[in-house]
Amino acid sequence: MKGENPVALSETHQRLVGELIRRWRDDASATYRSWFLWDERLKNFRSIRRGLAQVVAEIDSGHFGVAYRGSSLETVVHSIAEQRQIFKGADHAFLWKPKLRIPDIYENPENQQAFGRLLHACSCCDTAEEIIGHIRAIDRLKIKGLGPAVANLLYFLHPTLVPPFNTAIVKGYNALTGAKVKLGSWDHFLAMRAGILDLNDRYRELLSNDLGAAGGLLFDVGAGRFPAPPLDDDAASGASWLEHLELARCEARKLDKTAQLQGETDRTHAEIQLWLRDLGLALGYRVWIAANDAGRLVDGAPLGKGCLERLPPTITTSPGADAIRLIDVLWIEPSGEHVTAAFEVEHSTSIYSGIVRMLDLALSGSDLHAAAGLFLVAPDAREADVRAQLRRPAFSRIADLDISYLAYSELEKNREPIARFGAGLKAIRAISSRL
Repeated sequence: MKGENPVALSETHQRLVGELIRRWRDDASATYRSWFLWDERLKNFRSIRRGLAQVVAEIDSGHFGVAYRGSSLETVVHSIAEQRQIFKGADHAFLWKPKLRIPDIYENPENQQAFGRLLHACSCCDTAEEIIGHIRAIDRLKIKGLGPAVANLLYFLHPTLVPPFNTAIVKGYNALTGAKVKLGSWDHFLAMRAGILDLNDRYRELLSNDLGAAGGLLFDVGAGRFPAPPLDDDAASGASWLEHLELARCEARKLDKTAQLQGETDRTHAEIQLWLRDLGLALGYRVWIAANDAGRLVDGAPLGKGCLERLPPTITTSPGADAIRLIDVLWIEPSGEHVTAAFEVEHSTSIYSGIVRMLDLALSGSDLHAAAGLFLVAPDAREADVRAQLRRPAFSRIADLDISYLAYSELEKNREPIARFGAGLKAIRAISSRL
């Protein structure tokens, strides 16, 4: 396809791209460290997949509706959009534009069903050829306004086969490869995907099987944080670019406070987990820290210190085991195998994701939610947001759960007295608000 394929790249350019990736990986403000290596990123995959399954089920049953606002699709897209800077604005492509009547998957039932079939088919297949076939099938329908932005949904179904997509990623890809990929075309997206796979293979030791890493690199280049190396084979141009690259990185660190704020967020999140860990141990429970957080150092010691190294067999053999092991903190009966309380800490990450994880847990087929207290732990100022989200139709099942809101201030003020004089969950429930 004319204009979409990258130009033939010189050995000098390829060497400079390798240097770019190395410096990008080491930069704390770049997406590799601030998003790709972010522990919460992986925890959101299962929740988003569960949300997409709900979208498919509602479309199939005819209960999806004719509007984006308030739909299950809005819920899951917002969960994606709040995953730090690379997905910021991911919901724009799905917002209803009444003057243009796009994307035409709300008022047109046939198009809506086709969209549901795409999501369902891609969630069930496991090869690139099948995914591309399903993309080609929906592209032939020429549904107005439904373009490659859907790849952001497919990425969370198949992160090793489908790269994320947005304007900055396209700009970064074109700058890095000399291609002329255009927005809004599935053909162009698939050509870019092939180029990203080539890039990923060439620099496999620096990137990842997960195409989110390559997507993050292209996003940072397209957003102007990292300049693309020159496409020509001129040594002087390469030397000048290296100087420009280092200056750009220094300026980005001075001007961009995102990485610093995200570091503070991660520390606060871990601090709340630490409070809950110590309180649970003081009350005599066995404590589990999320599998991807247990090794995180807080005050020089791992969060998982003194906690279970593996979950009881009754949990690990349950259908929801993969979701349960990623819950921030679990309190488990001291002499049994059942969970007494589950805590999800929502400092500044997506409220959507936390609630969806609770639903994922409740619908997992285990008996955890039948006897345990479920707590969303968040800053005081977020209570109104939590309650607003729970009123969404997508979360109608939440009313069946014993789920409560635990404010940071209440936990901080009462954790020591509860540790000294409390027993069971009575005191925790007393300082929480039923949702």
